[in-house]
Amino acid sequence: MTTRTLAKRIAEIASEKKAVDILVLDLRKLTSFTDFFVICSGTSDRQVQAIARAIHDSLKHDHKVMPLGEEGMDSGHWALLDYGDVVTHVFYHEDRDHYQLEKLWFDAPRVAFKGVTA
Repeated sequence: MTTRTLAKRIAEIASEKKAVDILVLDLRKLTSFTDFFVICSGTSDRQVQAIARAIHDSLKHDHKVMPLGEEGMDSGHWALLDYGDVVTHVFYHEDRDHYQLEKLWFDAPRVAFKGVTA
């Protein structure tokens, strides 16, 4: 699985769990620490946890892909799943508004994927 395919699959899983404002950012020409960011939001702490858990479990079960690291899986405000070349951020919507991570990478191209983004 290519890193682009992995990033798009993560976005699709998030969409299946009703994540909102899903973005896949292509960072390959902007940084060396990762190729893609997937950023999405949940509207409750439980939804943030459910989205992050679904991404972890689906990639593990269906693709035998495990994250290199995880942070915040139990907090419900922000979860990070680090798959090396694809880093996923699942935010509680108010925390995402506060940190505005995608504004730091405003010049990163957006990648289309199958799923609902609103």
